Amino acid sequence: MPATNTTSSIEQIARVLDAIRARHPLVHCMTNEVVKDITANVLLAIGASPAMVEHAGEAAGFAAIADALLINVGTLDDAQIHAMRHAIPACARAGKPWVFDPVAVGPLGVRTRFAREILPLRPAIIRGNASEIISLAGQTGQGRGPDSGDSPEHALDAAAQLVSQTGATLLVTGAVDYALDATRTLSCSNGHPLLTRVTGVGCAQGALAAACAAVTPDRLHAAAAAAAIMAIAGDLAAARAPHPGSFRVALLDELDRLDAATLRRHAKIASKPA
Repeated sequence: MPATNTTSSIEQIARVLDAIRARHPLVHCMTNEVVKDITANVLLAIGASPAMVEHAGEAAGFAAIADALLINVGTLDDAQIHAMRHAIPACARAGKPWVFDPVAVGPLGVRTRFAREILPLRPAIIRGNASEIISLAGQTGQGRGPDSGDSPEHALDAAAQLVSQTGATLLVTGAVDYALDATRTLSCSNGHPLLTRVTGVGCAQGALAAACAAVTPDRLHAAAAAAAIMAIAGDLAAARAPHPGSFRVALLDELDRLDAATLRRHAKIASKPA
């Protein structure tokens, strides 16, 4: 299989950003308590519209209305599980994409069993760090809670296995991010270490992936766009805000400021056969 054209991929990613700005997709975020504020603010900064609707009596109805759904299991509890069981099928029936962020799957039993339960419901994108992806594939990852002990490159075989099993596109995050489907793999080498020093940035990237999936049927470029948009904004923010507190504010400012021309100029995207 020939490699994906990198210039074409960067252009496709830029178009995803433009589409979010133009269409303002409504993203239904069923996410963890720690990250709701930054998740909502990242979506607003990029031009999307966030909503956190988690009551089981409302989740299904809202999932059908929204343009995309995020399922993040970072602070999973029984009420949230119940609501997610309603929301995911409703999203699927409405023909809307859903994104799965398997936070800390592997070492912790309740969320790992729930992850296995919902994987057959065909997420559009699975976004996780290397250890989460390895564990989700049924192998032994080196994660400690939400922190990865594995490199993204180590997780590519497990990611390919999940692509085959679920039909999802995978976004494996780390020092280099990888987006892959059944035939294509893209890497994004943008990003700054400060992105790992602010709580919730990774989880907010899952919501960003849902916004991207809402505006394009090409899941590979939706996942790669989520990687590139967050990483490039991080690079630009770190250039003027060298500490985590100021960096958080600068990151939101750079996401708000980011345009297609800036993305094209800074994107470090490479491709290879899957």
